[in-house]
Amino acid sequence: MNIERFSILYEDDDLVVINKPPGILVHRTPISEDQVFVLQLLRRQLRQRVYPVHRLDRGTSGVLALGKSSAGAEGLSHQFREQNVRKHYLALVRGYLEERGMVDYPLAPEPQREKQRAITHYERLAQREVDHPVGPYDTARYSLLRLRTETGRRHQIRRHCSHLRHPIIGDRRHGDVKHNKFFRQHLHIERMLLHAYELGFYNTKGEWQRVRAPLDDDFERALEFLVFRISPD
Repeated sequence: MNIERFSILYEDDDLVVINKPPGILVHRTPISEDQVFVLQLLRRQLRQRVYPVHRLDRGTSGVLALGKSSAGAEGLSHQFREQNVRKHYLALVRGYLEERGMVDYPLAPEPQREKQRAITHYERLAQREVDHPVGPYDTARYSLLRLRTETGRRHQIRRHCSHLRHPIIGDRRHGDVKHNKFFRQHLHIERMLLHAYELGFYNTKGEWQRVRAPLDDDFERALEFLVFRISPD
């Protein structure tokens, strides 16, 4: 992956918020052989140490906050633990959903581990049926969702959308192979269409910050194909 610089959405003495591109891990993990990570590249860009606060999956793009000091990282981490942050995501999923709903479905962090409370709220922003055969059907239906998580379980949004039988387009682990293939072949979109578009938090001065990350070209192209001309407000 060739990333020269991250787009910085917010920065102060203690925190920095970037627009993470899809396809890169936040930090090193024993289950991956990747050699390039957000932490590594951002340290070079800022010429200082940065501290992880939360994470996004490799395939997820959008708002990612990191500490520039250990105190800044701990302060924001505390807000995450106390659920005092505002996190919103956009996802393109298969099928039609009702206008809004909540998924209350416990998730285990790993197989054979005890399940933990996991809650995701969603709102349908747009839906469209397209005249293209996918699998055994003559047409395909898609919905654009805005999602808010109360908890932060591993792959929570991806697994909850799959639990609803409306998987996220491009999700290779929890998604629909036929619809993923359709987007690859017709739109040349390889990425998972999940984007962390907004994060609200208090900075170390006690000021409320609302940070948004613009969509990348692939996500924009998917929305244009579906004629989704909406604002996530």
